[in-house]
Amino acid sequence: MVGRTLIRGGLVITASDELHADVLIEDGRIAALAASGTPAAEAFAAERTIDATGKYVIPGGVDAHTHMELPFGGTFASDTFETGTRAAAWGGTTTIVDFAVQSVGHSLREGLDAWHAKAEGNCAIDYGFHMIVSDVNQETLKEMDLLVEEGVTSFKQFMAYPGVFYSDDGQILRAMQRSAENGGLIMMHAENGIAIDVLVEQALARGETDPRYHGEVHKALLEAEATHRAIRLAQVAGAPLYVVHVSAMEAVAELARARDEGLPVFGETCPQYLFLSTDNLAEPDFEGSKYVCSTPLRPKEHQAKLWQGLRTNDLQVVSTDHCPFCFVGQKELGRGDFSKIPNGLPGVENRMDLLHQAVVDGHISRRRWIEIACATPARMFGMYPKKGTIAPGADADIVIYDPHAEQVMSAETHHMNVDYSAYEGKRTTGRVETVLSRGEAVITEREYTGRAGHGVYTPRSTCQYLN
Repeated sequence: MVGRTLIRGGLVITASDELHADVLIEDGRIAALAASGTPAAEAFAAERTIDATGKYVIPGGVDAHTHMELPFGGTFASDTFETGTRAAAWGGTTTIVDFAVQSVGHSLREGLDAWHAKAEGNCAIDYGFHMIVSDVNQETLKEMDLLVEEGVTSFKQFMAYPGVFYSDDGQILRAMQRSAENGGLIMMHAENGIAIDVLVEQALARGETDPRYHGEVHKALLEAEATHRAIRLAQVAGAPLYVVHVSAMEAVAELARARDEGLPVFGETCPQYLFLSTDNLAEPDFEGSKYVCSTPLRPKEHQAKLWQGLRTNDLQVVSTDHCPFCFVGQKELGRGDFSKIPNGLPGVENRMDLLHQAVVDGHISRRRWIEIACATPARMFGMYPKKGTIAPGADADIVIYDPHAEQVMSAETHHMNVDYSAYEGKRTTGRVETVLSRGEAVITEREYTGRAGHGVYTPRSTCQYLN
């Protein structure tokens, strides 16, 4: 570990401020900030100096929704914790919160222990866990209390995937009631899976087997209906609710209505819904399978409403739902039957750059970029101000970002362990140059200088929007 590091001359951007400042790092944390050129800044001394002139100095990204090594549809997500966290670092993300999975008939503890074993000693950046609750019973509910106490403070439930992750309304209500007591946050995959399964069966019977039909059967109205139902169940339970990967304008409207009523309801969207559409799902020669995820991509007109939701704070977070499956040998499992295509796409490396492109395009401000990608996810999941900002005492998770560099996104050059890019050929302005994780350089001027095992498990407090 280098003793002290000084970052000089950059524009420091947080969710609340922009300031030309020098940043002093000591023992893995931010020791001090001072406006560039002032006597206080001139007095800073360090063993290592990073020149950030003309660059942004931003907090490392917090991606609160990833699925490394997730078992799905008879296969596994292609990124391990080692490859996935390395790719995250390349993209300027320094903390992920992944999902540990409870299998039906097993305890939460077994699932959590299994995910700890996958991640420990393998991560390039820091990580935490949410818990997927697939089997609500009295023992599970007691375990939820214990997990909150030890820093796993959020629980994901599914209104989709009957027979796998699905919870019925009664199970959801019980878990929400428990979280209302223990301070946990329920995260909801809001789609009416029972109805969708009927539509899948009917589509296949009609011979509609191509990837584009995945988008057609996962109807926006069934996302909106489930979102509404989840909100009302949470209201009955007196519990907060976080709806994951919101893709449809009708679902955004449900969230906006609930928030206007003063309910503690939060929404997340993902870059794929902001930049891709059903046009991608309809690509010929089975190429559309690369874009099969749930909730699905929507027609382009939904994008404007998602951007609006991010500007009005009806959506608060942009995470990736990074869940990559290779086209060859994995996505191809669904040739002739779209329902067998593994659901998910890669993105952990692309999020910060795509959202900077949104700044360039005028969708959001620079500070809102940092808010939705760093500060709010850190607050939402109990890691702020240790993560998500640049302030004295915070972990020195810092990205030196070149706002003028241009790049073309491509599977040829990305670092995710997957054989295609969802954004192949997309030109973006802005690029990560150097990444520090707790003061250690993981990316140094576009070279990987990190190591597996540097990243440590990060227990979390409860949602900081509820205190």
